[in-house]
Amino acid sequence: MKSISLLALSILLCFCNTKLPANQAEETTNEIKTGAEQMDLYLPLLKGKRVAVLANQTSIIGETHLVDSLQNLGVNIVKVFGPEHGFRGNASAGAKVADDVDEQTGIPIISLYGRKNKPSKEDLEDVDILIYDLQDVGVRFYTNINALARLMEACEENGKTLIILDRPNPNGYLIDGPVLDMKYKSGIGMFPLPMAHGLTVGEFAMMANGEGWLTNQVKADIQVIPVANYAHDMPYVLPVAPSPNLNTPQSVLLYPSLCMFEGTYINLGRGTYFPFTVLGSPAYKGIYEFSFTPTGIKGMAETPLFMDEICYGIDLREFDTDKLRESGQINFEWIRELYKASPEKEKFFDSKLSNQMNNIEIQIGRGDFRQQIIDDVPIETIRAGWEPELSAYKEMRLKYLLYP
Repeated sequence: MKSISLLALSILLCFCNTKLPANQAEETTNEIKTGAEQMDLYLPLLKGKRVAVLANQTSIIGETHLVDSLQNLGVNIVKVFGPEHGFRGNASAGAKVADDVDEQTGIPIISLYGRKNKPSKEDLEDVDILIYDLQDVGVRFYTNINALARLMEACEENGKTLIILDRPNPNGYLIDGPVLDMKYKSGIGMFPLPMAHGLTVGEFAMMANGEGWLTNQVKADIQVIPVANYAHDMPYVLPVAPSPNLNTPQSVLLYPSLCMFEGTYINLGRGTYFPFTVLGSPAYKGIYEFSFTPTGIKGMAETPLFMDEICYGIDLREFDTDKLRESGQINFEWIRELYKASPEKEKFFDSKLSNQMNNIEIQIGRGDFRQQIIDDVPIETIRAGWEPELSAYKEMRLKYLLYP
């Protein structure tokens, strides 16, 4: 591979409970205090209560898991709800997760990414109050906000209060892409948000309540514990990888621009230890010099696209992500470039051929993007088509901001 040091770093980080590089994290997190870290603001609310927590491996206070911290302080945690990738974050993307018992604490785990996607009435009968603490990455197609919305609905249906421990958005500076046309609503796009929404989970919850986005336009009883000393334009390196395939700071920052390739016949690094930082296909042999070979990796991508085939394409592991910050935009030039360079254009957007979960319309959230790329429409012209809805969203967003 191009860089031995980066590959070694990626291998070390492929397990989601591994901390991201400490020196990078310290640069941006010395002053910031997450909601979870401000225990004096929410511990009084838990006293004498039976507590349930929706959490995963990112739910930490310092280096200790939130659940462990609360148990050590005598909080009565009666159950944990697990999202996509599971409570400990070791399930592959999209894989169904079964109910379990946490080995470290003995607490029952109820999966919300298996046979059901929100707590039932029975699940909440022995619960007085719930906590949500999941690290999000600020894009519409990352499923944590969907889990939050369903949890809000369950709380409203069963008369429970939800405490949301807010965390910074590592792509908080970015508000871009088309607002979802609800004709393309799906499991990776449930709300009329742009591709990069510029919200923390606390702000999203307030927006979902305020805009009537929950089922039957109900409003959940929520209490947000905000992040201290945080602003949306602050660089923030996550202390823990948010999911198995977002295992480096580089992948988190490239994710808004690369996840659209899930709707194409391109491998975006799944099946390597550096997913969401490379793009390629066997078809580009002789066109691009850079190459990688996807393999099956347990807990990350067990049967990736082009498994055991040499893929040629673009290496973005050393791409200067400050360019994305300076532009304030998702990069759509990469998908345009790879389509133009493809010798198999008829296959490029064939999501069935690639066994991808969603087509490009679901990923982008509009019905005209595919044809615009095929017709070589300039990106500026494509952007102009969705600008009115994006501007309206930006104006609406201001009502729900907790941070500058």
